Amino acid sequence: MTVPSKLLRRLSRSPVLLIATDYDGTLAPIVNDPSQARPDRESLVALRTLAAMPQTHVAVISGRALRDLADLLGQPEDIHLIGSHGSEFDADFASALSPEVTRLRDRVRGELAGLAESHEGFRLEEKPASIAFHYRNADDHAAETAVAKILDGPATYEGVYTRKGKKVVELGVVSTNKGDALETIRHRVGASAALFLGDDRTDEDAFATLKGPDIGVKVGEPEDTCAGYCVNDSTDVARLLAQLCELRSQWLAGYDAVAIADHSLLSDQRTVALVTPTARIVWMCYPRIDSQPLFSELLGGPAAGYFAIHPKDNTEPDSQRYLDHSLILQTSWQNITVTDYLDCSDERAEQRAGRNDLIRVIEGSGTVTIEFAPQLDFGRVDTRLITHDDGLQIEDSLDPIVLYAPGVKWKLFDEGPHQKAVAEVEMDDHDGQLTLELRCGTGRLRESVIAERTRRENTQEHWQHWVSRLKVPDIEELQPELIRRSALVIKGLSFGPSGAICAAATTSLPEHFGGVRNWDYRYCWLRDAAMSASALVRLGSNREAMRLLDWVLGVLEHTPSPERLHPLYDVMGAELGPEGEIGEISGYRGSRPVRISNLASQQVQLDVFGPIVDLIASLATRGAPLSSHHWRLIDAMVSAVMRRWDSPDHGIWEVRLPRRHHVHSKIMCWLTLDRALSIADQMHHRSPDGWRELRDEIVKDVLENGWCEELQSFTASYGDRQLDASVLQVGLTGLLKPDDERFIKTVDAIEKHLRTGPVVYRYRYDDGLPGIEGGFHLCTSWLIESMVLIGRIDDARQLYRDMINLVGATGLLSEQYDPNIDDSLGNHPQAFSHLGMINNAISLAEAMSD
Repeated sequence: MTVPSKLLRRLSRSPVLLIATDYDGTLAPIVNDPSQARPDRESLVALRTLAAMPQTHVAVISGRALRDLADLLGQPEDIHLIGSHGSEFDADFASALSPEVTRLRDRVRGELAGLAESHEGFRLEEKPASIAFHYRNADDHAAETAVAKILDGPATYEGVYTRKGKKVVELGVVSTNKGDALETIRHRVGASAALFLGDDRTDEDAFATLKGPDIGVKVGEPEDTCAGYCVNDSTDVARLLAQLCELRSQWLAGYDAVAIADHSLLSDQRTVALVTPTARIVWMCYPRIDSQPLFSELLGGPAAGYFAIHPKDNTEPDSQRYLDHSLILQTSWQNITVTDYLDCSDERAEQRAGRNDLIRVIEGSGTVTIEFAPQLDFGRVDTRLITHDDGLQIEDSLDPIVLYAPGVKWKLFDEGPHQKAVAEVEMDDHDGQLTLELRCGTGRLRESVIAERTRRENTQEHWQHWVSRLKVPDIEELQPELIRRSALVIKGLSFGPSGAICAAATTSLPEHFGGVRNWDYRYCWLRDAAMSASALVRLGSNREAMRLLDWVLGVLEHTPSPERLHPLYDVMGAELGPEGEIGEISGYRGSRPVRISNLASQQVQLDVFGPIVDLIASLATRGAPLSSHHWRLIDAMVSAVMRRWDSPDHGIWEVRLPRRHHVHSKIMCWLTLDRALSIADQMHHRSPDGWRELRDEIVKDVLENGWCEELQSFTASYGDRQLDASVLQVGLTGLLKPDDERFIKTVDAIEKHLRTGPVVYRYRYDDGLPGIEGGFHLCTSWLIESMVLIGRIDDARQLYRDMINLVGATGLLSEQYDPNIDDSLGNHPQAFSHLGMINNAISLAEAMSD
């Protein structure tokens, strides 16, 4: 019976997979001259391909001597070779034998050698700890006589171990077998499932060790075997390995991965979690949003950690939604509902660091399966679990982490160096409701003083009270609920203890599937954060902007001079460490590398100053309580511009190429001075000498060097012919009036050359990286606003409708969308995308009401 495709597919999705195989009769056909037994080329290609995959290990366990095995297989670097039926794991194995064992081996060799000389069909194969007597080429009578002499003679010596195979008797002086060898290599690589293929009686020891999801395949007749399945010959083995190779590759590449836009966000304004449509937690960092993850299945599959709850039959949910205007998520099946939230019930929660409580409430009837599989630091740290009466504890974590689960009986399973806990719960045993609390930062496994229902209500109030104060355009066409959800995303990306606002919730979600355009966005970019806060100010919430400005002032205190500000910092305002790569995991849909930190922190980006001063100007217009501290911040931003505005930089898109004079950066330098002068008038400050003159000088410089007569558009940088959507800011900021022909023609050029369907691309020039990214949602928003400015209201409304059709099922947007494959790309959810939607709705509402 061949292996059913369903079982092979399940095996291919094992977190850590071991493929082990015999050599003779399995990888290579049986031949009369064993020295000529060459492996099937297709089998060897498949094994080498499998061995190169993440979390995939390959071993050849043979009766041959390790030296001979290595010669026949060509000394493969990534394949574990085990010789002499499991005796030889190391090339110097023979030297480790004791003198007594060595003398016994030599005695056996001498007797078998004498017997072998009696017939030309006999052959000896010497191994470090055994001697194999082959009689394949002898006649039956001679073979039977020789075997009888061996079994009655040297095989009876104390310390000698006998193995019988096909036309071979092997006498060893070390007790071992292929089953022991398979268990040893399984433990060494931490396999969670194994495939073993073999054709001989000596392979039965290995088949006997298989259990659970393991698969054993006998090559040849399925007689007297422990293997569950069989194939005819080594050719069938090659086909099976090729099929497994393809399935494993597809799984690691994420062919069945949940679409990026379909993930929902939880937040307590200290960390975040992402939840799939099946209520599976696949991303969560602790203790902060920019810390290392506890669950990272999002980027590395199940082997990287997850927390799942589902009915025992694993049916798909009927629905998933946020509860009203909150970040409390509810996933529903026919008989089960799971409600997830990060606890914000403490009134001081927004400013409290170091403690996170993920609460999961299961309500309903029937049997529920719970899988708790944390993996510290992308699985790079061994993650072991300790069971207690009322829950689980993660062993040896830097800070205490426990899962409070009263009345749940867990089974622990080893998955390599890690463990996962699985429980099947009858909901009737818990009166139809079970609350699980993942407590990060405490080891307390006791019932909470405050009831779950109260905590849920207080958490809901935390979000709803804030949303209720927003002034959201009440026009059905603009989808007010999506605007509230966008505001909640930005609020959820705000780090309460410091006031920083992160660019996105994740790292390394790709801008091109299978490529290297994977970046870490879990930090606070000065530009992005200021733009996010400005969008909330436009909705009537000033608090986030005021706290962000306090954070920027704190960063400035530790900066030698304002022009030396980095483009981004961690959420506490510290400089980032060096950019690193996590080589142990495969990345979302095979997109590697997975990165932590961001090299852009070392770039020169002269556009960061403008959005900060523009934010202060928005606050001033709305009567916010600005002070002399904010004026000093404005003065610092202007000073930075005065010193560096005419220098080349890396620009808003952080392209990893030599610096250029980016038009967008020059516009932002102009914006810094223009808004500073406006604030000076409002706050009755006298603007220092030179500010107005420099503002006018920058305008002249942009108009002379940024405009391309041939393209009839502003371009990405001075002197080039490359279009870039960021130059739309020339009109959006007010540097040019909306009716200026140069702005109108730039809008036309961007739409004609950078728009594809519902999205606008940042640019189409070669940025030095392989792969083509998707359309950038913020750029689409800029085009919508530009259309509004130049009076193309109907076109703007249509493009806005097209854009909001791209949001996920629970209202979230990632960074990009590729219309060619109809899929979302980039980190998720992205502050840029949501602030753009907010600004569009406000601008369209104003235009539609005129």
